[in-house]
Amino acid sequence: MTVPGPTARLRVLVVDDQALVRAGFTSILQREDDIEVVGEAAGGVEALEAVARTHPDVVLMDVRMPRMDGIAATRQLRARHPAVRVVVLTTYDLDEYLLEALRAGASGFLLKDVRAEQLPGAVRAAASGDILLSGEPTRRLAETFIRSSREPSARVNGLPARELEVLRLVAEGLSNAQIAAALYLGETTVKTYVSRLLARFGVRDRVGLVIVAYEEGVVSPRPRA
Repeated sequence: MTVPGPTARLRVLVVDDQALVRAGFTSILQREDDIEVVGEAAGGVEALEAVARTHPDVVLMDVRMPRMDGIAATRQLRARHPAVRVVVLTTYDLDEYLLEALRAGASGFLLKDVRAEQLPGAVRAAASGDILLSGEPTRRLAETFIRSSREPSARVNGLPARELEVLRLVAEGLSNAQIAAALYLGETTVKTYVSRLLARFGVRDRVGLVIVAYEEGVVSPRPRA
């Protein structure tokens, strides 16, 4: 993975079996001075080949594609290139794939009808290590867990109060800076808490903490508006 410096641009690979979707996303991203679309792919197999060839920082990955779907491609991509961030492209009717995508190593979800001005920010957030779980996908993910919800387990009941607060806010999709502001803490302190949580639960990234929080009953879904 290329670590963006003052003049480096974020390298993005766009993966979708619909040429118009690829072209639309590419056109939007290419307008940004700090983002470069280094390639496109129409399926999972082609995506793996393109990643090895172009070395992107972020991959926008469709789910339903021929030969190899986006979930399988994400799993293999993350195993081969763990530094590359994957953002799954989803629509409202793909609920069953949300948790599976997270477990495969995706950094979050982006709705295909995302507004043009939101797309570059989503790419930057993924590249910086933030998770993209907000709005409708987050609510639906929560509802998946609530069907078999339970009280917080002993595994999280033993957490110090501050670490539990940080875990809950990570699960809600807040960045370190947002958590710091919400809890009146320094951002460095929040990073320390996140590192402790990663080590405690044996997960590799913030997405893993989201899964832990939902599975252990730390987070409950909000009612629909």
